[in-house]
Amino acid sequence: MKRIFLMGLMLCFGIAQSQSLKGKVVGPKNNPLENVAVFDRTSGNHTHTDASGKFSLENVAENDQISFSILGFSTLEYTVTAENFTKSIMIILEEATVSLQQVTITPQVNTLSQIVAVDLKTAPVKSSQEILRKVPGLIIGQHAGGGKAEQIFLRGFDIDHGTDINLSVDGLPVNMVSHAHGQGYSDLHFLIPETIDEISFGKGPYNAKYGDFTTAGYVAFKTLDKLDQSSVSVEYGQFDAFRTVGLFNLLNAENSNAYLAASLNTFNGPFDSPQNFNRFNMMAKYNLNLPNNQKLQLTASHFQSKWDASGQIPQRAIDAGLIDRFGAIDDTEGGNTSRTNLLVNHSKLLSDNKKLETRAYYSHYDFELFSNFTFFLDDPVNGDQIAQREDRNILGFQTEFSDKINSEAFDFKYTAGLGVRYDDVNDVELSHTKNRYEILDRIAFGNVDQINSFAFLNTEFGLGDFKINPAVRLDYFKFDYENKLSPTYDNRSESKIFASPKLNFIYSPNRDFQLFLKTGIGFHSNDTRVVVANSGEDILPAAYGADLGGIYKLTDNLIFNTAFWALFLEQEFVYVGDAGIVEPSGKTRRLGVDFGLRYEALDWLYFYGDANYTYARSTEETTGADYIPLAPDFTSTGGIAVKNLANFSGGINYRYLKNRPANEDNSIEAEGYLVTDFNINYTFRNFVFGIAVENIFDTQWNETQFATESRLFNEPEAVEEIHFTPGTPFFLRGKVTVNF
Repeated sequence: MKRIFLMGLMLCFGIAQSQSLKGKVVGPKNNPLENVAVFDRTSGNHTHTDASGKFSLENVAENDQISFSILGFSTLEYTVTAENFTKSIMIILEEATVSLQQVTITPQVNTLSQIVAVDLKTAPVKSSQEILRKVPGLIIGQHAGGGKAEQIFLRGFDIDHGTDINLSVDGLPVNMVSHAHGQGYSDLHFLIPETIDEISFGKGPYNAKYGDFTTAGYVAFKTLDKLDQSSVSVEYGQFDAFRTVGLFNLLNAENSNAYLAASLNTFNGPFDSPQNFNRFNMMAKYNLNLPNNQKLQLTASHFQSKWDASGQIPQRAIDAGLIDRFGAIDDTEGGNTSRTNLLVNHSKLLSDNKKLETRAYYSHYDFELFSNFTFFLDDPVNGDQIAQREDRNILGFQTEFSDKINSEAFDFKYTAGLGVRYDDVNDVELSHTKNRYEILDRIAFGNVDQINSFAFLNTEFGLGDFKINPAVRLDYFKFDYENKLSPTYDNRSESKIFASPKLNFIYSPNRDFQLFLKTGIGFHSNDTRVVVANSGEDILPAAYGADLGGIYKLTDNLIFNTAFWALFLEQEFVYVGDAGIVEPSGKTRRLGVDFGLRYEALDWLYFYGDANYTYARSTEETTGADYIPLAPDFTSTGGIAVKNLANFSGGINYRYLKNRPANEDNSIEAEGYLVTDFNINYTFRNFVFGIAVENIFDTQWNETQFATESRLFNEPEAVEEIHFTPGTPFFLRGKVTVNF
């Protein structure tokens, strides 16, 4: 009787009984769309499409307003009818220009990566120097003629060339373990900027999928699966800068497509001694849709580069009039390098919720670098030039299985993965040389074999507006070093196992607001030569991290994000590749706050900016002597982008790095800088004409700086002071692109 009374009451007030709405979301050519946000605007309930594009939204009533949104497609509004509860619906989304309005804040997707995707589409990467700068809070610097990997700064780290950030492209690892120049060395120059499709990133050690070097964070690049059109561009500018790029559609069939990309760069730079820089890149990608919901992707790429460098110069040489800012003490520095990559990616949709993804890769890499940081400190006759060389093969694979289980109590999703990476590094060398060709003394010379096997389990419990994300990763390392300078056969081996637990909480009460708390342990491996020298002690120092923050979509066109974070690193030993010695460093503490703002004022006008503050100190030193050299405490990047304004596009952007300590007691300071770049493009039919200006205000700035002890020729005593590579002055380039 009571039940009949309640039902009658509901009918009297016109309250419809809630039911489930099921359907599928597709794009052009009926391709299923994964991770489409499905929101019930009436009740606030939400879900996402799975790998097959299907969804099931609970507690839906007749006349509810349902929105379907994902980046790159127009948001679709749908009104529920009674017949929708008896059969599934088909939603077709149309492609559209990427916009902040399409960003939805939910626990299921990486919202910050979505925001960067808007940045990337609104202000595309224009050069290899800009690839990493797209990551909020990340600053880079070049200090060896353009061919060497960039120096990276993030979250109060001088990451050098990659010690504390995990980098990958389409799942292919970029970081080099036990590298001749430095641990984690990450040369991204094999990536052609025009082929970048997505940049996924995460700060801190909170993602179980990423292991070695994931302390400050990770950045995962994804290249285009297919081209919208073919194009050829030619660029020319000051300092004999020349670049040409070709993107060519080779195949565009119903179940397969393929394209080829190639580029050639040359540059002499503003230096008194020309850099003679050249780099050639080539990449090919083939995609094939197979029966039974399978996809196969084959990628091959090759790059090779050669350059001369003026190196880092001491301020006192300029003050004395020996050289100018673009001069050199030793202009025989430089190098050459190449990398060839083969990558196979395979995915199979086992059911609506089950998916299996596998990748396998092979890389061949060689490297030769000539440097001189101390000039005549150790050898007053021949100079202190060093050569670092290696020849490397990298092989690996990774398999991931994911499944999602829906229940009345909660939704459960998990991803389990395992894999292995093997680095076969031959003739890893550090030698004292003269004029590149004459070897005066071999300081280190040997072969490295390093194996990293791993497994991880990532789980996600969806409890309405909450997501709880416990995860764990297990890594096994085996280090082998054969010392070829030993008078007798000397091959030493060590091994280590490391467990990395993570626990993250995400609360999203609606699609415009999210709070998160992330915690986890990460690590970075040390050079094999450190491992065997220290008998396997302290070879995988842990990093303990926590983030507390939020993302706020204040309006459809305005998004603000912030995070307060802490990161603690254990004792570690560092192999100094430039000297062939082991240098200990103590425990460190970093506390910081990140801010980000994105505002789409008009359809064609976009503002973006990030500011990052870090307090970084060594915890085992006395106050005043506890600074971490070159750790930035404040950085900021941002700009204004214009798109599709009467055939015009372009923008202006800045990057700011505050003064920072160059040594432990801050008695030597590295100067900060503010540099502004500008570009404008005009489209006429299938032609695009562009002008780009780096350092538009012709700021005098130092791109990379180090506190170094050196001695000039005939100088009686060594001097420790700032040595730097000057930043590029006003630099104008013109570009023409034809699309076909």
